Amino acid sequence: MTTLKRLVSQLKPYLRWLILGGTLFFLGKVLKDHWQEAAALRLSRSSWVYLAMALAVTLLAHVWCGWVWSWILREFHQPASGMWGIRTYLKTNIAKYLPGNVWHFYGRVWAAKAAGFSLAAATLSVLMEPLLMAAAALTISLIGYPFTNRELQGLALAIGLVAVHPRFLNSLLRYLNRAKSADDIAEPALQLRRYPLLPLLGELSFVALRGAGFLLTLLALQPMQSSSLAGGIALEQIPLVLSVFSFAWLLGLVIPGAPGGLGVFEATTIALLAPRFSPGSVLSLVALYRLVSILAEAGGAVLAWLSERVHRADTPDDYSGS
Repeated sequence: MTTLKRLVSQLKPYLRWLILGGTLFFLGKVLKDHWQEAAALRLSRSSWVYLAMALAVTLLAHVWCGWVWSWILREFHQPASGMWGIRTYLKTNIAKYLPGNVWHFYGRVWAAKAAGFSLAAATLSVLMEPLLMAAAALTISLIGYPFTNRELQGLALAIGLVAVHPRFLNSLLRYLNRAKSADDIAEPALQLRRYPLLPLLGELSFVALRGAGFLLTLLALQPMQSSSLAGGIALEQIPLVLSVFSFAWLLGLVIPGAPGGLGVFEATTIALLAPRFSPGSVLSLVALYRLVSILAEAGGAVLAWLSERVHRADTPDDYSGS
């Protein structure tokens, strides 16, 4: 077992480069084959309206996710206010594009500790958040896309839901407490008393809002057709688009070597949507949506910084509340 662990540890850095290289190769081939079709697309006045709406909805999704993170902290008995959670989340979220894909988590843990919250609770909150996000994305992806491996997806969803169950998580916490030295034992109160249903529903809403931003971006690229929804997307295709988005976003979340899901999300979306839409349109879609997403995250960080300057007089006591 030790030899196997050592082998996995040695191969891990190369696995990340292999995933990145394969993703870039796939994207490069799609770009080579369809760049002329993508370049021929033109944005109309209504397209810019849709893109502005996509930007607003995506920014709203991140604001909402910051609020949900404060709920997760309160599940661990930390008096985090919604406004503090939103500001901290927006300030740190842009750091996910740095190599390593962990610096946004580190920033949130550091900010929570600086605010006087439990270090163990802050760490658990940033570990629980992606688990809830993954469960939410899997749930939505199972709704409207005819995946052939639904049993495997359902099993992964069940594992994710069980992983945040109080019985499982509290057992893990007790084990970690026993493994620590006496000086480092976490607080006895650091236990989940109930299933985190409200944060899970919050993450479902977050993924749905991100999917709505993606859908609005697609609408910006499709011509008007009287037989379908505005933007040329048939009404019955909406569950498919949202499911594909959720699945691609999930892979970008969990696959290593892709800061912010960069490359993995785009490659998955192209592979799943290109057979149903124009490849050139899909190529433009993933490029535009990535731009919309980064602008929303950067704009959120700026708004959080400005808000913090206005509320500079806040103290840790101010963080309590809802």
